[in-house]
Amino acid sequence: MRDEPTADEILAAVAAYLRAPASDPERAAFEDRVAAGAVELARRDLSLGLAAEAAELDRLHALLGPGSLDALNTELGARLRSGALELASPGVREHLWATTLDKLAIDQPRYPTYRAVLTEREASPPEES
Repeated sequence: MRDEPTADEILAAVAAYLRAPASDPERAAFEDRVAAGAVELARRDLSLGLAAEAAELDRLHALLGPGSLDALNTELGARLRSGALELASPGVREHLWATTLDKLAIDQPRYPTYRAVLTEREASPPEES
């Protein structure tokens, strides 16, 4: 599931910031860096988000059957809370891990643990079934 704020909302906020006059040059330098980071996050969301969302929906369909992304995420949460599904249930751990990695690729691609997981995965390809 894609997170908020959306790429469109981020870009609108950056545009509004850029249109506003800077009153404190020191503060503006910091805010410029924040704006640049926000634009980069929006760029990653626009380039990776739709594919990540489609893959998430495919995994949820395999786990739960037909439905929308929001409905299936709600259903997955309900089933996990009730105990009808567990982390050890077929496909659940893999789905949650893949969804988390896809989110990190967009939100925090330089996060050290994310980078370490990618390096580990490259070093040891997944086992074939």
